[in-house]
Amino acid sequence: MSNSDTESVASAVAEEEITDIGSAVRRVCKNAVAADGLVRVLHEACKALDAGKVKFAFLSDSCDEPNYKKLVKALCMEKSIPLYAVPDSKKLGEWAGLCKVDSDGNARKVVGASVVVITDEGEASEAINWLQNNAQ
Repeated sequence: MSNSDTESVASAVAEEEITDIGSAVRRVCKNAVAADGLVRVLHEACKALDAGKVKFAFLSDSCDEPNYKKLVKALCMEKSIPLYAVPDSKKLGEWAGLCKVDSDGNARKVVGASVVVITDEGEASEAINWLQNNAQ
C-alpha cells in the first residue's frame, strides 16, 4: 500500500467516525478540553457568550429549565454563534468531562450539563468541519 493509499484510508476512517451530532460534539469537546477552551457552567457560559468569545454552543434538549434555554438561545442569536441541540444532558456532561472514568475507560458518576460552550476548539478536525457543514 502506498503512502497516498494509507492517507485516503485514514481520512475515510476519520470521515466515518463523524457521522452525527453526538460523534462531532464528542470530538470537539475532547479537543477543546485539551486546549483549555471548554466552558461548562451556565453562568460562565453566558459570560463567554455575552463577551463574544464563543465559537460553538451546545444546548441539551433535556434541560428542564425553559429560562436557561431562552437565555442561551437569545445570546447565541445576538452574537451569531452557532447553537447545536444535543439530545441528552448526561451525554453532554460526559463529553464535557463532568464524570469519573473507571479503569476500563467507562464513564461513572456522570453529571448532566445543560449548556457547554467552546471558546477554543483546539486543533482543526473533521468534527469541526461536520458541525460547520451541518449547522442547525
